[in-house]
Amino acid sequence: MSDTHVTAPTRFVDIEGSRFAYRRWGTTDTAQPPVLLLQHFRGGMDNWDPLLTDGLAASREVILYNYRGCASSTGTPRNRLEDMAEDAFKFIGALKLAQVDVLGFSLGGAVAQDLARLYPQVVRKALLLGTGPRGSVPAENPESVLKVAINPVPTQEDFLFLFFGRSEAAVQAGKEFWARRHERADQDTPSSPELMMTQAEAMQAAYTSVDPNSPFAHLKDIKQPTLILNGNDDVMIPSINSWHMVQNIPNAQLLIYPDAGHGAQFQYPQRFLQHATQFLAE
Repeated sequence: MSDTHVTAPTRFVDIEGSRFAYRRWGTTDTAQPPVLLLQHFRGGMDNWDPLLTDGLAASREVILYNYRGCASSTGTPRNRLEDMAEDAFKFIGALKLAQVDVLGFSLGGAVAQDLARLYPQVVRKALLLGTGPRGSVPAENPESVLKVAINPVPTQEDFLFLFFGRSEAAVQAGKEFWARRHERADQDTPSSPELMMTQAEAMQAAYTSVDPNSPFAHLKDIKQPTLILNGNDDVMIPSINSWHMVQNIPNAQLLIYPDAGHGAQFQYPQRFLQHATQFLAE
């Protein structure tokens, strides 16, 4: 029986004294490279939607990955995006992969940008979901967002507020995602407070350390075909940042889903799978 999101074993690879946790499954008899998924702030491998990951695995290999010091990975967490991208590059090399497609969500999208920009030889295509570039326009109410985002044990209500739209249909989609997200019996280890602090430092440093006269110039170094997705009302990383990315990444296209927020791909998983599969196969 083939592995799925809920059955794929957790594996480990040692890199410079740290053990990086990952899961790998899907279709291998294809000329296309695996898809490496990079997760959001504090998130581990079980914060992904099984409907999404298994949907991608139907036509290619999927690799879920925990950052250094995140959840079941060991080591000291990184506090710079470029260091997190370097770890991902070394992880790709440790698996002896020549190239991957990278899908990054939120913080993972920021790491994916640096991976594609700094190590272009290993990234064929990039999917940037619910994310923003260095120099991003900040959230309108950062205090209310941060208060929820740092809850020690995130709840369904936290995810509904941060990731989903406000309509009855959006809330229902969020509850269905929450149920799918907990389908796996052996859930990944929760992330530590230390990881949360260092990831927050990484995002703060990246979003402020740019030339104010040309804050998005670095995006022109991302030459790979890029698909950008967001909801029309992202309370965490305002949707306008997706527009800035598509205007500055040379080979990018943008999708905005209606009545959706930060986690548009979780609210519309079947729609996203159609768009992502078409983009990756082109």
